[in-house]
Formats: sequence, C-alpha cells, structure tokens
Amino acid sequence: MISIIVAIAENYAIGKKGDLLCHMPADLKHFKEITSGKTVMMGERTFFSLPKHPLPNRRNIVLTDVAGKTFEGAEAVYSIDEMVKKVESRKTASLKVESEEAFVIGGGMVYRQMMPLADKLYITHIHHSWEDADTFFPEIKESEWKLLNAERHFADEKNPYDYTFATYARK
Repeated sequence: MISIIVAIAENYAIGKKGDLLCHMPADLKHFKEITSGKTVMMGERTFFSLPKHPLPNRRNIVLTDVAGKTFEGAEAVYSIDEMVKKVESRKTASLKVESEEAFVIGGGMVYRQMMPLADKLYITHIHHSWEDADTFFPEIKESEWKLLNAERHFADEKNPYDYTFATYARK
C-alpha cells in the first residue's frame, strides 16, 4: 500500500525555499508515530532537507535523476516506476520493515507523480495560508478521496496554528 503523508496549508502550500512552512511539533510527532518502522520515499532535495538523513528506524528510498548517484543509509532509485518496484519488493538488508504500507514524504514533484498511485492520504491541514509559498500539494478531490477521520487541534504555545489530522482513502 502506498500512502502519502504531508502537512498542507489552506491554499495547498507545503513549502517555501526548500523548507517547511512552519515548525509544528505536534505534526512532527504525528509523522514520526505513523512512519516509524516503515518505508519512506522521497526526492533528493527532501532527503537533504531532513534534520537527520536518513530518517532513523525507517527504510529510506530516495528518487534522483542523477544516474549512479547514491545516498548514505538510503536506497537510490532513478524513476517513479523503480521506486514502486522497490517498495513492492520490500527487500532491505539493514531494516526489517514492519508493514506493507510505504509513505511518500515529499517533495512537491514526487507528491504530484505519486498521487495517482496512492491508496491513502495522511494530511495535516494547517489552518493558515502562506502567500509566499513556492511548493504546493495537488488538490484532494472529493470525487477520488473519502475522508476516514479528522481530529481538530487548536494552536498552543508550541504549535502556532490550528490544525487537523485527517486520513483519506481512495474511493
């Protein structure tokens, strides 16, 4: 099963200048709980933007367009098809993957290419818009996705914006 996990603003923004829109500790904790022990798939820029790369306790697969490029602690792939085949093979020497669910974690281009292949979406809806954002998530169309659950949270001393954790399944 291919799932996507992402925090998006009200205007579908997900980043600016290669970074997250804001620091939301609750979202980072949620991300870690959901993806720990599983496979994560990402583009090269996302891999290098992570505070720790590869992400610990996860099988990391990195998409690059540079033939022969490798990433310490991660598996390199050179196409979306190859990424999907790697996930389906579930073969890794360094980490026993606990689940068949694999997560796309960014960036924008990888999300756009993987959206038609995804079975499930884990979305943190940040109830704010960033007009200066430069990276956006594809529209979540009600005709294609069914909302399974939503959990609303309010801004607090650590999380500057109201947010909702939502899970969607493909119809």
